[in-house]
Amino acid sequence: MENLQLGNNVDINVETSYQAKQSDPESKRFVFSYRITITNHNETPVQLLNRHWLITDGNQHIQEVNGEGVVGEQPVIKPQDSYTYTSGAVLATSVGSMQGHYEMSTEDGETFKAPIQAFTLAQPNAIH
Repeated sequence: MENLQLGNNVDINVETSYQAKQSDPESKRFVFSYRITITNHNETPVQLLNRHWLITDGNQHIQEVNGEGVVGEQPVIKPQDSYTYTSGAVLATSVGSMQGHYEMSTEDGETFKAPIQAFTLAQPNAIH
């Protein structure tokens, strides 16, 4: 698990997992899940409005993903509370990475970007 420190007193933790049963390496289909926990260390609630991802495979092919919220939600995270969700990515290679940011807002309507540092997606034994 990687602890990715963020600005605005928001922490993001990422855990990744290779999904062998959903993957088909012969067809260049490698499926990964990632579990993200967002913790609000502010004294007021924050809301996750939008997500922005850059997903890079081992061939340096970059897929850009933008959208409202995460997994169909725009969660409000109370002070000292966390929000966890699981999602996934499909790559054409056994190794890749993801990075990006969440657009978040405070109770008084101030928006800020919570950057998500790059993390690795890798099939077991793909990195030596």
